[in-house]
Amino acid sequence: MAEAPTRSHHPTAEGSSAKHIHHGRTMAAWVGSLTATTAILIGGIALILQNWPMFWAGAVLLVVACVATRVLQVMGHGAD
Repeated sequence: MAEAPTRSHHPTAEGSSAKHIHHGRTMAAWVGSLTATTAILIGGIALILQNWPMFWAGAVLLVVACVATRVLQVMGHGAD
């Protein structure tokens, strides 16, 4: 039976120059994804109800989500 290796082969192990990946665990990712999800939900409901002002409000909110995410990344609240 083979023994388990003692050294980790994970890309972020010591001695590796790989960049650490946060997988969305940043404030920018949370704000962007939750705002975008809300915008898409509003837009989808508006399409079902054929309420065009509500649809365009959802579209504007989606743009706001993108801008807010980028602003938070520039402010240092995103992944390195």
